[in-house]
This record gives sequence, C-alpha cells and structure tokens, in this order.
Amino acid sequence: MAWFKRTQKGIQTPTEEKKDVPKGLWYKSPTGKIVDAEQLEKNFYVSPEDGYHVRIGSHEYFKILFDNNQFTELDKDITSKDPLDFEDTTKYTDRLKAAQEKTGLSDAVRTAVGKSKGKDLVVACMDFKFIGGSMGSVVGEKIARAADYSLAHNVPLVIISKSGGARMMEAALSLMQLAKTSAKLAQLHDAKIPYISLCTDPTTGGTTASFAMLGDINISEPGALIGFAGPRVVKDTTGQDLPKDFQTAEFLKEHGFLDFITPRSELKDKINQYLDLILNQPLRA
Repeated sequence: MAWFKRTQKGIQTPTEEKKDVPKGLWYKSPTGKIVDAEQLEKNFYVSPEDGYHVRIGSHEYFKILFDNNQFTELDKDITSKDPLDFEDTTKYTDRLKAAQEKTGLSDAVRTAVGKSKGKDLVVACMDFKFIGGSMGSVVGEKIARAADYSLAHNVPLVIISKSGGARMMEAALSLMQLAKTSAKLAQLHDAKIPYISLCTDPTTGGTTASFAMLGDINISEPGALIGFAGPRVVKDTTGQDLPKDFQTAEFLKEHGFLDFITPRSELKDKINQYLDLILNQPLRA
C-alpha cells in the first residue's frame, strides 16, 4: 500500500496546512482560454489568445482614456430617490443601498472631465454592475449635465454605454430620460460640439433607443451585444429565425448602424483621431 502514503508520493504538506489558490488570479474566457489576471489587466482586459473583451466599468475606461488617469469627476454624489415607493421582491430603496455598498458607486453612470492626448474631453461611462447598468433618472440627469458642461466649455463628449435598458423601478420617469438625453445631444449638435458614442457589451433597451445611437460617430468594441430587445424577445415577437450573429457589433456595422469597430487597445488613439477629423484639426500623435 506504499502508493497510498503521501510521503512516498513526494507530498510533504499536511492536509490541514494546504491552501486554496486565491480567487482572482486567473480569468477564463467564454472560449475556454485561461489568462493570468495581471496579464489581462496589462492587455486592457482583452484575452490575448482569442481577443475576447472582458466587461469592465468606468474605473477601467477612465484609466484608458484620460492621460495619466487624471480627471475631475462631475456630479459625483447625485443619487436616486424613490418617488413611486416601488417594491417588488424588495424595496427599491434597499436595492439602491445594496448596489451602492457592493459597487462603491452612487448610480449606474459616472461622468468626468480630463485630458486625453493633451486635449479636454468629457466622458460619461455606464457601469453594468450597478443594477444592470439600468437607466433611471440619475443616469439621464448626469448625462444631461455632462452635455451641459460640454456646451459651456466647448469640450467634446464621449458616452460609453453598457446597459440592460430602462430602470423599471422608476417606470415613466426612466423612460423620460430618453427624450431628455436626446434633447441635450441635439443642443451639442447645433453648437457643433462633437459627440462620440461607444457601445460596449451589452448596449440594449432605452439606451440603444436614445443616446447610444445618436453619436456624430457611433463605434463599438468587438463582439458587443447591441440591440433594443434581446434576441429571444425579437424571435418570439416576429416568429422568424434570426440571422447568424444577430445584434453583434459586427452584424450592426455590416448593416450600417455603426461606423467603426475599435479594439480596446486602440480606443484612446481612435477616439482622438475621430475627434480631430470631425473638428478638422491636425491628427494627434
């Protein structure tokens, strides 16, 4: 029975002293590729073997877009109220509090201004981990105020969408944000201030039906899911089989809904290049 003895197999560590591998050291992409977490971060959270773009939030996008990760956050402390006294499986106020404690965010979007390639840029970035990136009154208000800042200071605006759609707990108040944000972006258009929309995975619902598709240039990361209703709902409603890769960024670009698909590693350079083209300025190195 020597095979049964741990010492004879070269295993010297007692069972009670063995430790599990800490969580977060490795990432497994949907295609099964295993990536070291540190390597993944250095590669802009893109799996180097299969190009899969891992979902990230405002913290990571601000670091990518702003020079030296230096920026001033706008309207940081705005939070949602509960005008409808909404309750389903739990109270809306409790759901908000839990999301804030879990994420460290005040709501599903952060807005900031800083330098990108040496020039001022306003960025509004949604966070999917806050109640699915749902668009409520705070999201609409912060995007509207970001547009106001762009208007007042003549600074281009970038909105990074990552959303499951309107926030049902705010009902019609949530739907009103579609018109509100669209009106503000129309003011930017009239003032000839560039607005670039970046759609990431997923961009759906009222977000797609409003500001996500109103950019002077609409771009996306590779493989992002973009649409109004989900594929299952569309199929059930129409009774039709959907085309292959329906609602992927590549499908939408092929059919004219997107202008460009930009890998995350090129995002900062490409956004600034697009802005220079819109403003008819010399391209920045």
